[in-house]
Amino acid sequence: MSLTSTVKIYRYTGQRLEICEDTVVREAPVTLFVNDEELVTMVCTPDSLEELAVGFLCSEGLLSHEADLKDIKINMNEGLIWVDTANPVPATQNFLKRYITTCCGKGRASFYFVNDARGMKPLAPGGLNISIENIIALSAMLEERAQLFRKTGGAHGAALCVPEDVLAFYEDIGRHNAVDKILGHCFLRRISLSDKVIVISGRVSSEILIKVARMGIPVIISRSAPTDLALQMADELGVTIAGFARGNRLNLYTHPERVVT
Repeated sequence: MSLTSTVKIYRYTGQRLEICEDTVVREAPVTLFVNDEELVTMVCTPDSLEELAVGFLCSEGLLSHEADLKDIKINMNEGLIWVDTANPVPATQNFLKRYITTCCGKGRASFYFVNDARGMKPLAPGGLNISIENIIALSAMLEERAQLFRKTGGAHGAALCVPEDVLAFYEDIGRHNAVDKILGHCFLRRISLSDKVIVISGRVSSEILIKVARMGIPVIISRSAPTDLALQMADELGVTIAGFARGNRLNLYTHPERVVT
């Protein structure tokens, strides 16, 4: 399935309107069922749906161990995903079968979300050191791989990395979705995350921070900005955040002890 569409547009170039063709990113709704119960409908880029569904369930705390996931089936044409889990999913009514748009990415009401953060244990110090040069290089690698963004200007990217290289990369119209695809990739392939880095193109919100911290990733690098709540949570949960990592500059916001100069 193509991830882009070609449309006719009227482009103004400073002198006149011209008729031409442009490439735009595809957007599709996908409904997720867990144990035959409708859980949520997400708007996304329609690829890597297995990773998206599994990553979403991981980031919501509904999948934790390999044995939790029994089966997953996808109907790409209908935009339907069925996941069977070993244990009943608790409190599915909290999702209210809500429709998650590309801008908000929230699966539940905010007070559930804040309670999740309060119940999480801080990440252990150490385990990973990364240099300023590596942070800058990884941000550049993310930009180089962003082919869908380059074609359309309408996608966010997320990359799973070690300090020296990119291990996996996904794009999506939603920045939360791109991160969920990374998390699902790691869960399905049993990748240990305590010594990994995640690099993202969009801002570091509190939702993104909790997704990453819950999976045990100690360092977030963003080409954009963090929010104040994300920084408060990162400080409490032991996550290093580097923002505005573009060109030869960056800002270190939390836990700079993991960064060597």
